[in-house]
Amino acid sequence: MNSEELSELVVAALDDIKGQDIVCLDVSEMTTVTDYMIVASGTSNRHIQALVENVAEKAKAAGRRPIGIEGEDGGEWVLLDLEDALVHVMLPKVREFYNLEKLWSLGPTSDAAVTDR
Repeated sequence: MNSEELSELVVAALDDIKGQDIVCLDVSEMTTVTDYMIVASGTSNRHIQALVENVAEKAKAAGRRPIGIEGEDGGEWVLLDLEDALVHVMLPKVREFYNLEKLWSLGPTSDAAVTDR
């Protein structure tokens, strides 16, 4: 399974149990850490846990074991590391505050890019 297929599996797994506002960003040109950054919202801490567990189970079944899971204790933001895909599942207020989609969509030609003066 290549990284694009993995990202599609993740999006489908999130959608299966009603993940909200699912965004999949191809960040392969920006970092060597991962190829895809997938961000979704859950309606409660319990929903976030269920979303992450579903993604982890589907990934394992496809032969992609998670490298790690962070944030399960707090439950407002859980990160699932699948190596070629990083999955962020958050409460809407946390997601709005950190705005990862905007952060990771900034490219070198962006207005926010640092320039030499």
